[in-house]
Amino acid sequence: QVQLVESGGGLVQAGGSLRLSCIASGSIFGTMGWYRQAPGKQLRELVAVISGGGSTHYADSVKGRFTIFRDNVKNTVSLQMDSLKPEDTAVYYCSARSIVMVDYWGKGTLVTVSS
Repeated sequence: QVQLVESGGGLVQAGGSLRLSCIASGSIFGTMGWYRQAPGKQLRELVAVISGGGSTHYADSVKGRFTIFRDNVKNTVSLQMDSLKPEDTAVYYCSARSIVMVDYWGKGTLVTVSS
């Protein structure tokens, strides 16, 4: 059974930092990443993804502020978020694609950035 478990969300002031972590189990994963859904918005947007080989892609809105990294041995993916802004407030979801191209999602962790 595949499981993705996020941790690290919380309340932080603007300009602060948080680190999100996700432990994935139950499969072998290729691309892993983070998405977010802001309050009142229906769409979940990409924040950052990282391939099994370490190639990364970031949303323009977080470039230079967020860093994604992974540990392939431990099957974890983390998101270091610096210089947080109120508009970063959202529920952040961990995502992982298995080697048979099935996408899995965590339950989400709330990040609130106060101004």
